[in-house]
Order: sequence, then C-alpha cells, then structure tokens
Amino acid sequence: MTLDAMLFFQGTPGLLPLYEAVETAILTVCPDTEILVQKSQIAFTVKRRFAFVSLRGQRLIVTFGLRERVMSPRILQAVEPYPGRWTHHVWVRTAEEVDGELLGWIETAWLLAGG
Repeated sequence: MTLDAMLFFQGTPGLLPLYEAVETAILTVCPDTEILVQKSQIAFTVKRRFAFVSLRGQRLIVTFGLRERVMSPRILQAVEPYPGRWTHHVWVRTAEEVDGELLGWIETAWLLAGG
C-alpha cells in the first residue's frame, strides 16, 4: 500500500484495513494492476481503469464495469452510461464480503480492460 492510499483514509482510518483486504484481493487475481489514488477514489488500472474504491461516509464502495448488468442483491446500483457498458456499485462492509463472487466480477472487468 502506498502512502497516498493511507492518506486517502486519513478521515476514516477504521476503513483502512478493509481497503487493504480489497487491494490485496484485487492484486492477487488481477496481475500487473496499477493503483492510482485520486481525490475522491482509488482506481485500479491495467490498460484502462476497471475497478474503483470510494467512500460514502463511513462506508466503502467498490465499483466495476461490465458489458452486462449483474442481477444480485449485493449490487447497490447499476447504471448503463452508454449501450453495453454497465457500471456496478457494491458496499463492502467486512473483509468476508471480498469473496469469490465480488472478485469474479472484478476479474471480468479486468479482462475487459485489457488484463
């Protein structure tokens, strides 16, 4: 984890261990991923950005893009910003929620982004 990532969680230090679980899991299934810490989100990139972590208050949101809409009770919101491109948002409240299902969606997004 970079210093920039630690600073991103300065106002919400309790979420840092949860972010570390997300980051470690993504880097395990998505090799050659670069991490870009921005003001409002942390982006995971291979050739293009494929997943994001952002904060909503004291909650962590993982976002990823796929070609089709995922129908799951875990999906908070899914929007189609343009035809054939669905952006999905998932709350991650515990490290146990960084599971095979979530990582499967993220790995598919990584493949679509050039992984």
